Amino acid sequence: MQTIQTSDATLHIRDEGPRAGRVVVFANSLGTDLRVWDALLPLLPAGLRIVRFDKRGHGLSDATPAPYTMDTLIADAEAVCDGLGLTDVTFVGLSIGGLIGQGLAAKRPDLVRALVLMDTAAKIGSAGMWASRIASIREGGIAALEGPIMERWFTAPFRAENPEYALWRNMLKRTTVEGYVGCCAAIAGTDLTESTRGLRLPVLALAGDQDGSTPPDLVRDTAALCGADFHLIAQAGHIPCVEQPAATAKLLTEFLERTAR
Repeated sequence: MQTIQTSDATLHIRDEGPRAGRVVVFANSLGTDLRVWDALLPLLPAGLRIVRFDKRGHGLSDATPAPYTMDTLIADAEAVCDGLGLTDVTFVGLSIGGLIGQGLAAKRPDLVRALVLMDTAAKIGSAGMWASRIASIREGGIAALEGPIMERWFTAPFRAENPEYALWRNMLKRTTVEGYVGCCAAIAGTDLTESTRGLRLPVLALAGDQDGSTPPDLVRDTAALCGADFHLIAQAGHIPCVEQPAATAKLLTEFLERTAR
């Protein structure tokens, strides 16, 4: 077990690969933990230093009382990087992880060398939408919205045919309510349009072609803000690194090669 201590939380991390390797930091989506990257990582080039972390309220990290702010989640990612002495990071963020990545790149241009935005946007949904989701989960638990969430995460064939689907559903349902609604509150209060427009670093934006949480046009609009290369991943919902790991790894590998020094 590896951990990083922030001012108010213990975060679960994994730091793997050669210490001198190029650093790639992965931040997962709402309702998942760092295992969301498991199928992708073996398909990436050898020699990378791979760092993953469970954001607060998810996986094995502490679930501090909700609500959270995006500034807090960005500071957590910063604490992971600074705690490990990382520099020149390529940050890969999925969904809320992409919001964290955009915020970290704007806050710490000295730290983030390149950015991958996967199924995310500068602003996701409306405050009212997130307030409604928070109220529903406070009343009925995550299981109250499990069906609609999973429909946005994965395509119909994956849900019907892949035996792993049950495990992803279990991961969602076992996320702490405090962690889930805390992160919902952070998303609700976040609009990074202006800071993302000001980013001056290489950015790759990816979207599953059947993503029901951050539809491709929303991801494409965010890519346009910061001059990112944009690619659709076919036959994938909100989590293409699970449904289409080979296609996702190919695009990520090409980006790493283009941004190599």
